[in-house]
Amino acid sequence: MKIFSAPLILPLVLLTGYAAKSQTNLPPITLKEAFQNDFVIGAAINASVIWEKNAAEVALVKRQFNSISPENVLKWESVHPEPGIYDFQAADRYVQFGLANKMFIVGHNLIWHHQTPDWVFRDNSGNFVDRNTLLGRMRDHIFTVAGRYRGKINGWDVVNEAVDENGELRDSPWRKIIGDDYIAKAYEFAHEADPQAQLYYNDFDLESRRKQKGAIALIKQLQAQGVKITGVGLQEHDTLKQPSSRRVDQTISTFEKLGLKVMITELDVNVLPSPTKRLDAEVSRNFQSSPKWDPYTNGLPDPVQRQLARRYADLFSVFLKHRECISRVTFWGVTDGDSWLNTYPIRGRTDYPLLFDRAGKGKPAFEAVLKIAQSQKVAANTSREESSAAHY
Repeated sequence: MKIFSAPLILPLVLLTGYAAKSQTNLPPITLKEAFQNDFVIGAAINASVIWEKNAAEVALVKRQFNSISPENVLKWESVHPEPGIYDFQAADRYVQFGLANKMFIVGHNLIWHHQTPDWVFRDNSGNFVDRNTLLGRMRDHIFTVAGRYRGKINGWDVVNEAVDENGELRDSPWRKIIGDDYIAKAYEFAHEADPQAQLYYNDFDLESRRKQKGAIALIKQLQAQGVKITGVGLQEHDTLKQPSSRRVDQTISTFEKLGLKVMITELDVNVLPSPTKRLDAEVSRNFQSSPKWDPYTNGLPDPVQRQLARRYADLFSVFLKHRECISRVTFWGVTDGDSWLNTYPIRGRTDYPLLFDRAGKGKPAFEAVLKIAQSQKVAANTSREESSAAHY
């Protein structure tokens, strides 16, 4: 208890006293510079950035981040919309953007139950295909997509969100048709397609005890079978209060014990009230619009800005505590205006979940994260100096 509680006190001290809209004391460093000795800092980018339509946002990505993930351009429905037809135009541009800016490039994703066209699972008569047919389609897709970017994309979310909330494997068409081993097959195909790429399992709400238990069982089974899996992605679609920083800390430690690298892959903090008590990122969920679920259409009040800053400071304190096993922290979006939370789980809302506002300016949360990075370096230097003094 004492080991964990100390770093969580620090953000509250650092955040005391600065105004929500103040930018005057912002450290003259970027996110990627602040954490250059800890982990890479990424952002999920959309078509506007990939095609460089918004010069200011493109400049922001280049300045602040050294890793990128694609929001949609590498998902099956985008890159492989019809049988035998692949569309790599946007995906190629995405990879070129990362290479040109010397970024760590993430491939998201190869196998998922959402955003996969229905034709993948059916024959010409509309009936479900058999196991061998679907395995063939999976292999063709993975070899074509991952093989195209061999040596360019550094790591792949091979399987996305395969564990249900109850801890059991999700009963997706992949599982219904192929069986439980569809997951192992996906990793085998990905490793064959690009033997040097890092291969990840990515999911949300892995702080939930039942779901975490199921994910651990899945990963242990894959490891026992000799399947290459190098890391687990914790999506961290969080709220101002959930999951607790303590649970995030415990979850990272749990997966670290499996010998895996841990990535924070889709980080954001929803500041809006929720119509459900469930904390998840199940994209099929949607609710009716109502003013009570969208209270900040004219801007985020200063008290909530400060609360968001404290939340991000707490989370990054935990991430830094685990810098030895965390290889990447990626935000799901660049500015508040880009965020998927403006449409999920209710369309048309105005959310403020990221570090940069709709104009691309750093928010108090941005300043708080930079200050946490600086405070950790000061603490580390002080510790080394005290150790050196004690030695002499």
